[in-house]
Amino acid sequence: MDYNNLTLPEATEIQEDLRHKLRFDRPDAQAIYTIGGADISYNKDSEILYAAIVILNYPDMTLHSYALATGHSSFPYIPGYLAFREVPALLNAWSLLPVRPDVLVLDGQGILHPRQMGIASHFGVLTGQATIGCAKNSLYGRHADLAPYKGASTPIVEGTKSIGHLLRTKEAVKPVYISPGYGLSVDKSLEVIRQCTGRYRIPEPTRLAHNIVNDFRTGKLKPGYHEVQQPLSLF
Repeated sequence: MDYNNLTLPEATEIQEDLRHKLRFDRPDAQAIYTIGGADISYNKDSEILYAAIVILNYPDMTLHSYALATGHSSFPYIPGYLAFREVPALLNAWSLLPVRPDVLVLDGQGILHPRQMGIASHFGVLTGQATIGCAKNSLYGRHADLAPYKGASTPIVEGTKSIGHLLRTKEAVKPVYISPGYGLSVDKSLEVIRQCTGRYRIPEPTRLAHNIVNDFRTGKLKPGYHEVQQPLSLF
């Protein structure tokens, strides 16, 4: 898959086409025993992207395995078009997994996007994988003020329709933006992320993916698929 030479109008057209393939009612996505987290890292001014997908047992958040791969992208970083830069590298890591997780959490938006096509939605449509977007910043939608305590949430709406949730995962710390990518409902996505929240602002699947992919980028970890026999010191 090569998005490098796309124009923005062409990328927008792809998003409009993919959005018609979205679904949020996959019955097999309701029973969750494993959950994945995906993240990308790169060096400034480099076209090489480092991708990590981690697999954890759910809901106890025990790290089971992870896959590491690289990709190449010259597509620019533009809000709303993150998938065109990062999805190809993530697919390289995805292809290394012998067993896929029941749900995959991606660092970015799901349907909290002007065309419902954040990176989690884009990846989900392409793979048929149940996905959730967990973003650190707002891109789309309106919401009420959020209480300051851990666990507080409020719907994010488009008109009168709920398309995601704002969730405070740590007291007096900035919240995260949760939305379904593919295969799950808005409420189920929130429920899953609540179960993945520990001591940190970022839920465990994407937090661990972030840690691992940065160690991969700096040469501390090797590419390929790895099963975890014991806890890794970087956690």
